[in-house]
Amino acid sequence: MKRAKTSVGENLRNRMDKSELKTAVRRFDEALKSGDKEAMETAYLAAVKTVDQSAAKGVIHKNAADRKKAQLAKKRAAANN
Repeated sequence: MKRAKTSVGENLRNRMDKSELKTAVRRFDEALKSGDKEAMETAYLAAVKTVDQSAAKGVIHKNAADRKKAQLAKKRAAANN
């Protein structure tokens, strides 16, 4: 019974972290579409930080985090050109 309760808590925490991750990425995409370079840069750094934290906590796999960061960097580079 204790393990079931622990699982519920961990599941909730992981869902919250994944939601935070998706929100950070969405904010970057919104800043990218707005065309504001400064806001985009701030949102990019925040998104990368959130991705790294999620990987460190084990919410997403390290390779998935690297892939997500590469996708963000690619969008950022395209916007700067």
